[in-house]
Amino acid sequence: MADETIDGASLLARSLKAQGVEYMFGIVGIPVIELAMAAQAAGIKYIGMRNEQAASYAASAIGYLTGKPAVCLVVSGPGLIHAIAGIANAAENCWPLIVVGGSSEADQEGMGAFQETPQVELCRPYCKFTARPNRLERLPFYVEKAVRHSIYGRPGPCYIDLAGNMVTERVDVKDVRPDVTCQSPPKTLAEPDRIKEAIDLLHYAEKPLVIIGKGAAYARAEDSVREFVETNGFPFLPTPMGKGVLPDDHELCVSPARSKALQEADVILLLGARLNWILHFGLPPRFNPKVKVIMVDILAEEMNNNVQNAVSLVGHLDAVVSQLNERINKIPGRFVFNRKSPWWKTLDGKVKQNQVAVQGMIDDKSEPLNYYAAYEEIRQLLPRDYIIISEGANTMDISRTMVPNFLPRHRLDAGTYGTMGVGLGFATAAGIWCRDHTPGNQVVSIQGDSAFGFSGMEIETICRYKLPVIMIIINNGGIYTGLPEDTWSSIQDMDLTLSSPPTSLIPAARYEKMIEAFGGKGYCARTTEQIKAAFTEALQNKQQVSLINIIISPMAQRKTQDFDWLTKSKM
Repeated sequence: MADETIDGASLLARSLKAQGVEYMFGIVGIPVIELAMAAQAAGIKYIGMRNEQAASYAASAIGYLTGKPAVCLVVSGPGLIHAIAGIANAAENCWPLIVVGGSSEADQEGMGAFQETPQVELCRPYCKFTARPNRLERLPFYVEKAVRHSIYGRPGPCYIDLAGNMVTERVDVKDVRPDVTCQSPPKTLAEPDRIKEAIDLLHYAEKPLVIIGKGAAYARAEDSVREFVETNGFPFLPTPMGKGVLPDDHELCVSPARSKALQEADVILLLGARLNWILHFGLPPRFNPKVKVIMVDILAEEMNNNVQNAVSLVGHLDAVVSQLNERINKIPGRFVFNRKSPWWKTLDGKVKQNQVAVQGMIDDKSEPLNYYAAYEEIRQLLPRDYIIISEGANTMDISRTMVPNFLPRHRLDAGTYGTMGVGLGFATAAGIWCRDHTPGNQVVSIQGDSAFGFSGMEIETICRYKLPVIMIIINNGGIYTGLPEDTWSSIQDMDLTLSSPPTSLIPAARYEKMIEAFGGKGYCARTTEQIKAAFTEALQNKQQVSLINIIISPMAQRKTQDFDWLTKSKM
């Protein structure tokens, strides 16, 4: 009896399945068609996308939502190069991701093979681990190692390069290295002495502040963070994707006073947030020059980056916050920060002041609408358990104020890399996850019209798989700002390459008509009443993919304020 054999495609699929991989996103072609088919045969769900960038964004979003990597499958050369956008985005956001790229056949290297590209070298700067297996028998070894690297320590992307000839090549099963299942990462603890130092600093702080980053969301630390914040009465400020670890309407949330909170806090506890551009590097004038920073992070090398920490707590965030809770619970006569303190009075006053300023823009229903009036109708109807995808310039920034989050890992946006084009890839991933794990929930993807253009054809993907996604386009006819319709009409006889501002797109474009080609439902809204009617119908009709095109003023801007997440002002 002949020895049993297995081909490379089936072996890869079996190895991925053994590591708990559930999803694969990609675009097939030579030489990876067989890989996608083998993945499906092994029980891995394959989602065919329309662009490799969107596929890589989608796979990385699964990594964030679940804590386990998904696979992005791409063809050689240009396919892999397109996917580098998502690889780099995953690296910056610290999300697990496995990219599998087909490549030229091993015996044709250096000969000018079809789409021959130095793919391993291209991926190496953005990946924690890269490999080009030289023997099919060792493929399970490389798969386990890639999965392990992607989730251990600070998460990130990994790349496996598979020569075209290895996809169909067969080997004896008895010669294949056995599957070794990657174990869950250990939950490392911080040094006990450092825990005591952190508690002492917070105990004597006059103006404490807790900043909650997306690292806290990824670590599933919502319960320990809630206990720490609530039992001690500390004001907290979430970063954009830290929103929802504690709900935005929590009484201790000071997001509307974030400028004042950052500028005056004397002790800041950073929970899974880095002092990069999103937090102005922790430097004056955005921060108090005498602030003492307590940093909690899984990566030791992140400590003291840009600012010398008063206390560095290296470890798994949920485990470290649990240590903080345990230590503070032992203090006789438990300390609770006084809600009537001068610090709380300052913050509460600033919160009310900013809320009044925003309310004036919400109440302005004049047409064409401003961002705030449009968002208010969405906010009023949005269920608390929906996943929010937000992308764009003003569209995304203003949504952070106007569209609240109440649950962890329920907000995805441009993130640390500030990447435009992620929206519909993220929406596809979130839609697949909701369909499989939280039936009945929907995803609301809010994009500017410029952001939608980066990956607009993924609406076909979302419709093809019948995903529970409502797409909303905040359409101002441009990047940051556009041109009014009458002004656009007046320049049509000119050379638009010279007369149209670089920020302009076609004003009031009817994007909702695109989705009708794929069986979805499109709406166009110019008034608050039309927004309410369209969104109400879209929420009720969960069996149909919807797109709501909201036409707003091309000159609409964000509220003038002395603080923004960006270091430099926009145009």
